[in-house]
Amino acid sequence: MTTQENDTPVDDSATPETPTATDAPEAVATEQPENDEVAQLHEQIAGLQQDLLYARAETQNVRRRGEKEVADAHAYAATKFARDILSVADNLGRALAALSDEQRASDAIKPLITGLEATERELLGVFERNGITRIAAIGLPLDPNQHQAMLEIPSSEAEPGTIVQEMQAGYMMKDRLLRPAMVAVAKAG
Repeated sequence: MTTQENDTPVDDSATPETPTATDAPEAVATEQPENDEVAQLHEQIAGLQQDLLYARAETQNVRRRGEKEVADAHAYAATKFARDILSVADNLGRALAALSDEQRASDAIKPLITGLEATERELLGVFERNGITRIAAIGLPLDPNQHQAMLEIPSSEAEPGTIVQEMQAGYMMKDRLLRPAMVAVAKAG
């Protein structure tokens, strides 16, 4: 026991105890699991936020792909039909090309020829309105993306690899190939 200034006895055992070294680890030990839990929760939140960002990005990509597929479906819906109608255009062109000058001059079949020519013009107009264009070939270098070389012809006039004859016209629909042009290519003579 100790005495204070006014001579009243003070009990040392009644003074509040300060934490000792043995008490501190228990206090830290109880706080440590809470800190670990908080850290784990922060990691989980960060992971979930990252997953959410990836899911949003993937959803946006799927939406964009879907929109592009719908736009392509609208733009190229008639592709199969266009390929099929090309043979009609080819046959009509062949029929007109097969007419001789005296047949064209004949009054008996002149109305038939006029009708065939009008039909060809109308067909080409329909092609143009629907974005179907003929591929240029003669005199150009062979482009394997648009031309299909069927044979090589020796030529001293044309540069090797240049198209000198077109056997069948090729067509594009907007930016897609409908049918390659079948061509003959010059080779060194």
